[in-house]
Amino acid sequence: MSVKMKSWATPLAAGTFIILAVTGILMFFKIETGYIKPVHEWLSWAMVIGVVFHTIANWKAFIAYFSRQPSLSIIAAGLIITTLSVFAPSSEKGNFKKNMFRALESAKIETLADITDQNSTAIIRKFQNLGITEAGTAMTVKEIAALSGKKEKDILRVIFE
Repeated sequence: MSVKMKSWATPLAAGTFIILAVTGILMFFKIETGYIKPVHEWLSWAMVIGVVFHTIANWKAFIAYFSRQPSLSIIAAGLIITTLSVFAPSSEKGNFKKNMFRALESAKIETLADITDQNSTAIIRKFQNLGITEAGTAMTVKEIAALSGKKEKDILRVIFE
């Protein structure tokens, strides 16, 4: 079973690693054209599956790593970094991009019309053409998104495109 599993689990882990490495580096440099982000997110599941089955197929070798200090240190460091990245509190205050989007999402359409040098009624017409009929110039992006069942970023995209 483990030889048969190795024949597909190892290539799956290696192939998805290549894809995730390239897409991850591109995302790091804010190059997210085409399908980079969804490919990176969805193929991470394929890599997890490949690595799990690769580990099962190579169980004896995997367990042997726990008897060697350098290997154990690297595995422990990986677990610590993972734990910290998931559970450490993040500083939302200093996140410029999130703060900017939060401000835009809380802005009224008439304010965003001024910022983008557009007519607020023209923006409302854009919404109506897309089937968003609940919009008003005195409403915020958040309010329109909530009433229309859309995401805030989709509402902002209509205004800024």
